[in-house]
Amino acid sequence: MRCVVQRVSSAAVHVEGKEIGSIDKGLLVFVGFGQEDDEMVLEPMLDKLLKLRVFSDEDGKMKHDIMDVNGKMLLVSQFTLYGSLKKGHRPSFTKACPPEIAQSLYDALLAKAEALYPSKIQSGIFGADMKVHLVNDGPVTLSLEL
Repeated sequence: MRCVVQRVSSAAVHVEGKEIGSIDKGLLVFVGFGQEDDEMVLEPMLDKLLKLRVFSDEDGKMKHDIMDVNGKMLLVSQFTLYGSLKKGHRPSFTKACPPEIAQSLYDALLAKAEALYPSKIQSGIFGADMKVHLVNDGPVTLSLEL
């Protein structure tokens, strides 16, 4: 499982011109699943995301996690995180999880996220052509893999 995490002051996802998820202060998380992933990776990744200390204290030091600042999380599926450009210029996605399995993992991730951090989770739509708008705060962008 791979995630690209951005600390944002706002973010939104649109599908076919309609906003389907948005947050103010929080984390925008692009989520990709690899062929080897199963539900066992979900809780450790969520634990990491919820405890990620990337929000500043009064001295400007990154000491607070999303819960400390009452932030929200926008989870967006993105299989292209498993794209490889080792050969040529066209990405290969052979290491990405098959769509049927990835969708069930994404759905399980959303359910677990909501259970761990109720009313603070927004999402995109798996497999949809999404337009993501964001204001990266910092900028702070991190890559996580389990």
